[in-house]
Amino acid sequence: MSEKKGLTKLIENIPGVPDFEKTEYDQKQKEYCLLIPIINEGERIKKELERAVRFSVYDLVDIIICDGDSTDGCTDEETLKSLKVNTLLVKKGPGKQGAQLRMGMYYALNRGYKGIITIDGNNKDSIEHVGRFIEKLEEGYDFVQGSRFIEGGHAVRTPLIRNISVRLIHAPVISLTAHKRFTDTTNNYRAYSRRYLENEKVEPFRDIFSTYELLAYLSSRATQIGLKACEVPVDRVYPKSGKTPTKISAVKGNANLMGILIKNAAGKYNP
Repeated sequence: MSEKKGLTKLIENIPGVPDFEKTEYDQKQKEYCLLIPIINEGERIKKELERAVRFSVYDLVDIIICDGDSTDGCTDEETLKSLKVNTLLVKKGPGKQGAQLRMGMYYALNRGYKGIITIDGNNKDSIEHVGRFIEKLEEGYDFVQGSRFIEGGHAVRTPLIRNISVRLIHAPVISLTAHKRFTDTTNNYRAYSRRYLENEKVEPFRDIFSTYELLAYLSSRATQIGLKACEVPVDRVYPKSGKTPTKISAVKGNANLMGILIKNAAGKYNP
């Protein structure tokens, strides 16, 4: 018997995947999905989804929210349904962004999508450019990194410390690890083919990927195992005023990122 639309179901005890609840507002409609990891994003995720509706993103992908169990009301069911969200996943197990992405990827692969696109839920990224990622996946690329720093992309009001750390540290280290040049490697606006995520040399469903480890690992692993990767131009626009929307703290967060970079370069995350 098929599940009723909108029924919440708890998914438990899957190795390498945190326990989570799923609420499907609609059946699978598209060949690709857009995973949006969030945690207490408030009005930012609402504005991002409104932007997605304005540009008819739902005509290209099924939009899936990967929530870290928000408490601020940003996952109100009627709001999400009115903004064309296909499915809400709510993480109940341990972990942060990496766990949310593992939850979303597991769900997406089991639902039969050809590829997965991810984007942050803080309304900094050009969600209207989803089609660029689909075009590259259709061309046979397995990893597609969005970049604000290549021709056609736009970096607007990027904080100085973030600009320096991405351009001079993070991107060069990932590029050396991947044996391919990338320019915007902290950017979660990216896409993965089904072939990449299901490759036995990748194994993304491991509890070691709790915070930002999975982003660094998947940035470099594709080309290490002979798969095709490229970048596409995107926009990343920071707000004119107010607190910078980020989950990475200036000192501890960046120190953790450096540790992850070093472990990834040393092959510590490889199966």
